[in-house]
Amino acid sequence: MTDRDRTDEHVARWLPVLPDLDPDVEGAVTRMSALTRHLREVKDRALADLDLQEKEYGTLHALAGRGGRAVPSELAGDLHMAPASITARVDALVRRGFVRRIPSPVDRRRIDVELTDAGRAAWRRALGVVGDEEHRVLGALTPQERHLLSDLLRRVALAAERPPARP
Repeated sequence: MTDRDRTDEHVARWLPVLPDLDPDVEGAVTRMSALTRHLREVKDRALADLDLQEKEYGTLHALAGRGGRAVPSELAGDLHMAPASITARVDALVRRGFVRRIPSPVDRRRIDVELTDAGRAAWRRALGVVGDEEHRVLGALTPQERHLLSDLLRRVALAAERPPARP
C-alpha cells in the first residue's frame, strides 16, 4: 500500500461534496501546488538567512544565466520588467558590491552589468540551499522516475501554454 499524504485526505473530504471531482486531477494539482509552496518557503528562508532580497537574487540569477555579464535591457527582458525599472535594481546591487557597471567592449555608448566575485558567491549560496532541497525531495524518486516526471510535467506545461480551444 502506498503511504497517504495530506492530499489524499483533502481529496477524500471533497469527493462526497463534489461527486464529479476527478481525484487524479485534484491530487496532481494539489500536490504540485504544495510542492511549489514548500520550495518557495525554503527559498524565502534561505534568502532571509543570507540577507538577500528576492529581487536581488532574481537579478543575480538572471545575470549568472547570461555568463555573468549582460546589458541592462537583456536583464529587464529576462526578468519581465520594463528596461527603465532595472536601473534601481542594478544600483542596489552595485551598492552591495554584487555587480559593477563596465564599459561594453563592443559599443562605447553601452554599459554592461557584470557579476562581482561577491555577487556570484551570494547567488551560489542561495542556489545551493534551494538546489539541495530540490534534490532531497526529488530523491524520493529513481533517476528514471525523475525523468518520467519531468517529461509528464513538460506535456502538462505545454498544454497550459497553449490557449484553450474556443467552442
